[in-house]
Amino acid sequence: MNPAMLNKIKKMQRDMLEAQKKLEQSIFTGTAGGGMVKVEATGDKRIVSIDIDSDVLNPEDKDMIQDTIVAAINDVMRKIDEETQDVMGAFTGGMPGFF
Repeated sequence: MNPAMLNKIKKMQRDMLEAQKKLEQSIFTGTAGGGMVKVEATGDKRIVSIDIDSDVLNPEDKDMIQDTIVAAINDVMRKIDEETQDVMGAFTGGMPGFF
């Protein structure tokens, strides 16, 4: 392969990895119910927080419910990631960087 082309490909790979890291560290916010529920997640799809409007819940239960929902969502996301790795690993032969 042409050395100049190989260098361009390597630079593109480095740039893509850097961009991916920035995305993974970014915080995204979603809302529902006219703002009654707000969810924050990182770019790698990990839930950081859930905020439910106090008018919707009993104030004594709010923190526990929010934390429990965050834990359940992150647990299912982890399971999806594991299954994706297992299934797709058959196609990639365990090569890093693919899924």
